[in-house]
Amino acid sequence: MKIALFGGTFDPIHRGHTVLAAVARDRYQLGRVLFVPANVPPHKQKQPHTAFPHRYAMVALATAAEKSFVPSLLEAPTDFPAAPLAGKKNAAPVASPNYSIDTVLRLKQSLNKSDQLFFLIGIDAFRDIAKWHESEALFRECEFIVASRPGHSLADVANSLPEKLRPPAHITKPFEKQPAKGDLVLNGATVHLLGGVHQAISATVIREAVRAGKSLGRFLDPAVADYIKKMELYKNGS
Repeated sequence: MKIALFGGTFDPIHRGHTVLAAVARDRYQLGRVLFVPANVPPHKQKQPHTAFPHRYAMVALATAAEKSFVPSLLEAPTDFPAAPLAGKKNAAPVASPNYSIDTVLRLKQSLNKSDQLFFLIGIDAFRDIAKWHESEALFRECEFIVASRPGHSLADVANSLPEKLRPPAHITKPFEKQPAKGDLVLNGATVHLLGGVHQAISATVIREAVRAGKSLGRFLDPAVADYIKKMELYKNGS
C-alpha cells in the first residue's frame, strides 16, 4: 500500500489541508493519508499553540468522512491516551519536540515491507527542509510529495535539498525558469511535485476570523467550525 504522512500543527486543520490530501491521494493512488498533528513542532517551540487534544479532535472531525484519511497519534504527548495507528501494531506516543525523522522511523516499524511511504508537505515548508533534524536521512526513508505553486522553479526545489543531496549549481541553473512540476529523481532523493492545489487559506487568518466573529464556513469543515465555537477556541491570544 502507498501511505502518505501529512504532518503539521493543524491549529486548526482547514480545507486547504484536506483538499491537498485528497488531490495527492488521487494523483499518486495513495491507500491512506495519515494526518499527524505535532505535539510541539521543533520550529515552533517558542510559539503558543492550542493544546494537543483539541488539535487532534479537530483533525479527527475533519477527516471522518474519508476512509483513506487517518488521524494519527504518532506525535502525541506522553500523557495522551494511545489509539490504533495505521499498520500492524500500535506505536507509543513520544515526548516533544517531534522530529520528522523519528516519526517516520517509528511509523515504518508498524508498516508492512511492501508498503511505500511518502511525506506530504507544502513547498514553503520544503524550502527549509535542509535545516531539519537529520534531513538527509529523511530522504532515504521516504519519497516526498511537495505541493507546489506559481513562483517556484524546479531549481528552487533542487537547491532546497540537504547539501549532500543537492545537485551542483551548473546542473540546476538551466532549471531556474522551469516551473516546479513533475518528478525530481536524484541519487538519494525522490520528490514528486504536485501543482494546482494551492489555496489561500492559513490557520492565522482563521484564528483572526474567530476573534472577529466572522463566519468560518469557507475555511473549515462544519464539524470543525462547530467544535471551535463549542470549545471557545481562538477567542484570545494568537
